Parts: sequence; C-alpha cells; structure tokens
Amino acid sequence: MRIIIPGGSGQVGQVLARHFHSLKHEVIVIGRNPAAAPWRVAEWDGLTAGPWASLLETSDVCINLAGRSVNCRYGEENRRAIYDSRIGTTRLLAQVIGSLGTPPRIWMNASTATIYRHSLDRAMDEATGEFGGGEVGAPTTWNFSMKVAKDWEEAFFETAIAGTRKVALRSAMTFSPDRGGVFDEFLRLVRFGLGGTTGKGDQYVSWIHERDFIRSIEFLIEREEMDGPVNLAAPNPLPNRDFMRELRKAWGTRLGLPSAEWMVEVGTFLMRTESELVLKSRQVVPGRLVDAGFRFEFEEWPEAARELVARWRR
Repeated sequence: MRIIIPGGSGQVGQVLARHFHSLKHEVIVIGRNPAAAPWRVAEWDGLTAGPWASLLETSDVCINLAGRSVNCRYGEENRRAIYDSRIGTTRLLAQVIGSLGTPPRIWMNASTATIYRHSLDRAMDEATGEFGGGEVGAPTTWNFSMKVAKDWEEAFFETAIAGTRKVALRSAMTFSPDRGGVFDEFLRLVRFGLGGTTGKGDQYVSWIHERDFIRSIEFLIEREEMDGPVNLAAPNPLPNRDFMRELRKAWGTRLGLPSAEWMVEVGTFLMRTESELVLKSRQVVPGRLVDAGFRFEFEEWPEAARELVARWRR
C-alpha cells in the first residue's frame, strides 16, 4: 500500500510510520519541518496546496494527524494555532483530495476522545456518548477543547468525496515507550517519586497501547463497511488513582506523592500546560470496534503498563 501521513512527525505518526515501513509499504510523512527518516518525507506549510498534493494521487490510505500540540497554555495565540492547525489543515486536505482523479480509498482523520463530556458516571461510546461543552462550572479551557473537537469533525465530514471512505479517529492517549511521548511523561512522574494520585483521583483515564492502536488502524483499513467516528481506546478505562498505582507497581515502587487539585493547577501553570490534561475524566470505550469483532491485545492497564515499562527499560 501507499500510505500518506500528513502531520506524521509526532509520536503517533512515528509509531505508524515505523510499523508500515517495516512491512514494506510505501510510507510518506508530510510535515512542516520533516526530519530525515527511513521512509520518504515531504514538506508542506499546512495552509496551501503544493508539490506534496500530487503524492496523494493514486495513494491507498491517508492518515491525517496534523495539529499543534495541546501541551501548552491556552492563551489567545496558542488557541488560534491549535484551532487552525486542525480545522484549517483538514479543510485543505478535503480540497486537495476532492480534486484528485484517483483519491485515496480511505481517509482517516485525527479526532479526540476529548469530544465527550467530563464523565464520572458512565462510559461513552460512539452511539450513546454525550458531547461536552458549556457544562456548568467547567473551565473555559475545557469548553475550548470541546469546541475544537466538534469543529474538527464537522470540517472533516462536511464534504463527501466520491471514492474515499472517511473515518474520524476519536483516540485516547496512545502509549508507546518512545522518549518524549505521553507514556514517558507519566513514567517520569513515577521515576521521580511524584506518581501518586492526581487531584481527587476519581477522574477516569482512557488509554490505548500502541500495538492495539496500530492493529485498529489496520482493522479499519480492511473493513470497508466502517466509516464515520470510531473510538480508539482500550475497553477498560480506570480511575486515575488506580491508573497511577498500577504504573508504580509496574516500575517497582509503592510510593508516589499525591497532587491536590490546587497543586496541579500551580504545577501546570509553571510547566506552561493545562490541568485539563490530567483532571478531566475521560471514560471512553470502543463500542464500534468491539461490535465489529476487533479483539484487543491489551484490554487491561496493569498488563499494558508492565509491557511498556519493560520496553522503556530496554
């Protein structure tokens, strides 16, 4: 297959590129400042069509992961960059793909599990999940994130493209042992004795192991009947207190200093990021994948944590 990955320079893009390249597929990563890699790379500005657009002609799969990192403070400038780098690039790709004589047969576009409301009471699947936004008492940063998520999917689905199947990837945190990735950041807290309960600890953590993320992408490519939004998350999210306890056990330590909510707010301010990333409860489950017959290799967090820690150590 010929697989094009716009915005594929980040952790998730590199996970996919490595995998598909190892299987001898033709992989092309498109980015603003693409680094040299074993696979082909191309440059774009994310704003205008250019030479990169011709690479999509006769391609099999497009997996768009473009978007500025949300690991920052949500000031006006960063909000604009977060929004435009998702909605703008999605509309640009729709324009380009729609103009092709032979467009990719499937276009997967990054979305996010953050589209669902803060949920302590029940799990959220694609059929019954409730979108967030405007909840009483919710921080303005949470409302901004949910507006981005909803507008992102609206931009993706607003135009049908003949011959191209569209899937929105409502992904939870994808854990791999790559340095600088999200798992590495959680493990850093544990390694330095700070990996205790965060806030009240009852907020749910939704996650997916990289191997299941890759396998779910392959599953969606093969299942031509599947389109629309799909949750990419392990079937068993768990409260933060349990999530951190199992990560400490996997590392081999029992102790981890807890962080009260006010400490999280101060800490994230000093680190120039937002507390939403650890305080919002994401209780997301993969209803459509499971109903279609997908079987997870890592359903439970303790097993996934042990495997990830072992590979991180190596």
